[in-house]
Amino acid sequence: MKGNNIKKAIRKGYSRIARQTAGCACTKTCCDDTNTAQATCKEIGYTEEDLKKVPQGANLGLGCGNPTALANLKQGETVLDLGAGAGFDCFLAADKVGKDGKVIGVDMTPEMIDKARENAQKGNYGNVEFRLGEIENLPAADSSVDVIISNCVINLSDDKKRVFKEAFRVLKPGGKMMVSDIVLLKELPDFIKNSISAYVGCLSGALLKNDYINIIKEVGFNEVEITKETLFPVDCMLNDSTIQAIIKDSKIPHEKVKETANSVISVSVYGVKPAETT
Repeated sequence: MKGNNIKKAIRKGYSRIARQTAGCACTKTCCDDTNTAQATCKEIGYTEEDLKKVPQGANLGLGCGNPTALANLKQGETVLDLGAGAGFDCFLAADKVGKDGKVIGVDMTPEMIDKARENAQKGNYGNVEFRLGEIENLPAADSSVDVIISNCVINLSDDKKRVFKEAFRVLKPGGKMMVSDIVLLKELPDFIKNSISAYVGCLSGALLKNDYINIIKEVGFNEVEITKETLFPVDCMLNDSTIQAIIKDSKIPHEKVKETANSVISVSVYGVKPAETT
């Protein structure tokens, strides 16, 4: 299950989410309305102030962490968000980097880009721009950004090593990366691995935790560490419509799914591009 079929399914799924008030993906597998999206955001590290700052419609509840807070952004920095969605993290980052800074959001779904640009206009964010593109082929110049952030998106790519190579390429020497993502403690069963729906839902594309970390190190990042680790909510997975459909089609008992859920975690990962040597 690789290549264009996955990307088409992801675009279709996230195009649908872009047209909704609240989304249902990643840790939002049990979402049903905006209030639930807000509650989940608080659980994964966003504050009430964060939620009030951004334009209405920017928070689709798609994240699994708060990379903007963990990245310790500074005034004047240039930030690039991999898989920006409707712009939620971009707008939070924009407040932190100030008018002298810049935030670039990249997303491969045209409907998400349209929604994000609309939200930027509503919030009068002059230091934020959104670019249509794939995270495996970032529309950004070499050594042009200070910080890379991403929130529950890299797991959707079937070429994660290329994503991290691209992140490394566009970072300035000494630049840092902070991503939140879904990883695994053990391999998923075939009934989830082979499901396109589970891929779109951030499950079947996830790597084992150690493999994820090793790829980041392999492409050249230093100081790589997991700064936060949280178990995926079992009840959310069992109540998710995607998982319910997989259970029904595959006749998999709930206990088997519950066992699987215990192996899915969200992590926040930090890394630094080495400074140039003389």
